[in-house]
Amino acid sequence: MNKRAIWVIIGLMSAALIGIIILQVYWINWSYQLGEQQFSKDVFAALNRVSNKLQQAENIKDEYTIYNTTVNQSGLIAENYSKNGVVDPSSPDYVINIDSLEKYQEAVEDLFRKQQNLYPNDPKKQLEVWQRQEDLLERHKYSRQVNPQPIAERIDLQTLDKTIRKQLKNRNITLEYNYGVYSSKERSFVITDGHFVVYDSNPQAFAGGSMNLYNSIYRVDLFPEDLKSPGQLIMYFPGKVGLFWGSLWKTLLSSILFTGLILFCFAYTIQVIFFQKKVGEMKTDFINNMTHEFKTPIATISLAADSITSPMILGNSEKVKRFANIIKQENKRMNKQVEKVLQMAVIDKQEFSLKLTDINLHDVINNAVSNISLQVEKKSGSVQAVLKATKPMIQGDLTHITNIIHNLMDNANKYSPDEPEITVHTRDVSNGVEVVVEDKGMGMTKEAKKHIFDKFYRVHTGNRHDVKGFGLGLSYVKAMISAHNGQIDVKSELGEGSKFIITLPRKQ
Repeated sequence: MNKRAIWVIIGLMSAALIGIIILQVYWINWSYQLGEQQFSKDVFAALNRVSNKLQQAENIKDEYTIYNTTVNQSGLIAENYSKNGVVDPSSPDYVINIDSLEKYQEAVEDLFRKQQNLYPNDPKKQLEVWQRQEDLLERHKYSRQVNPQPIAERIDLQTLDKTIRKQLKNRNITLEYNYGVYSSKERSFVITDGHFVVYDSNPQAFAGGSMNLYNSIYRVDLFPEDLKSPGQLIMYFPGKVGLFWGSLWKTLLSSILFTGLILFCFAYTIQVIFFQKKVGEMKTDFINNMTHEFKTPIATISLAADSITSPMILGNSEKVKRFANIIKQENKRMNKQVEKVLQMAVIDKQEFSLKLTDINLHDVINNAVSNISLQVEKKSGSVQAVLKATKPMIQGDLTHITNIIHNLMDNANKYSPDEPEITVHTRDVSNGVEVVVEDKGMGMTKEAKKHIFDKFYRVHTGNRHDVKGFGLGLSYVKAMISAHNGQIDVKSELGEGSKFIITLPRKQ
């Protein structure tokens, strides 16, 4: 899969993921708004019902007062009280209890029927009484509207509180609430939560912390039949937001959880795609490099074999021996390359076992320095050992420890193209020995340092075949040091060389 295809897939997956998140946010927001709209609808319905009840009570009081006045027979009135069980509301200071509205309504209707019976044989007289009564009622209402009582005197506190609770309960609203009656004349609340309050013309100074109530959207006009509404009934619900989120928290939590899982899977998929792409590139590099590494010895062996079979060479034992040695050396070289690959396969499967013996690290290092010195001197370089450890003896597998030192020094030589300067240091550390292989070569970038211990990874120098190898050396070193319970670290700057620091414990 090429790079462009990968980015197209990532772009499509990102667009799909963003679309899912946007839909989730939109759906949750829509659900929240829908709940808020339904709640507001129910609250306004309850408030309007309360306002209508208050207005209805006052209208019945007016009708009762007028009808009672037009009936001049006290016996009828007394009989009406006895029958309906109501108290005379004609007093200007009397406020009808809303729970008794039906009784007062029956009393008004009864009085109306009784006044009609005052002149059963004189319809004209009866009509005059009715017209006079209606005229008185209109005048009474107009007079009350022109010179209204203070709004606080027109409302019974107990009735108001009880009616609000009942109307909210009818609509299944169980939230805590605050309510108040705001007077347009005084420009302040005159009733809050079932209590009369001393009004203050400054809204900022409302008693009882009423700013939230003052700013609430839940409000209706009281006594709307007046020429100008004398005030408003306002409600505030402190826990409104919690109510909506309380109903949505399961959905929101599920949405966050599943969106998080999608994000995790998306990120993991992208990581896997890039990792597989990287592994594919490294394997391709490994195969190409292996082909290149095998091509030379195979060609050499083929050429030597052809030479041996030549009649001119067969008669010369010295030349036959020479070409036979060439075939042997190239075959040995190929075997070493194959062993490296097989060795890594064994390490990956954790099928190896260490043959622990006492090892003198200084002897191993001196042998490695001696072996690589010829290669370094060919490039006019130098290699030296600065061995300061006073206790160089450790427990380990001699073969693997030797390979570790050889691989690090070979790596230092390969990545020092001009006059290598390689130094091996040792020193005592707590419970072990530290070995540092340092060179003045090309160094590496921070990005390269992250991957140098990955299998098949090689730091490229331009031409991939300038530096020999399969990218298995440092991976092997890392695996073997871990098997010996040691540690490895690398310090390197591009153009300034590298320093590999390994620490091996004395006892396993």
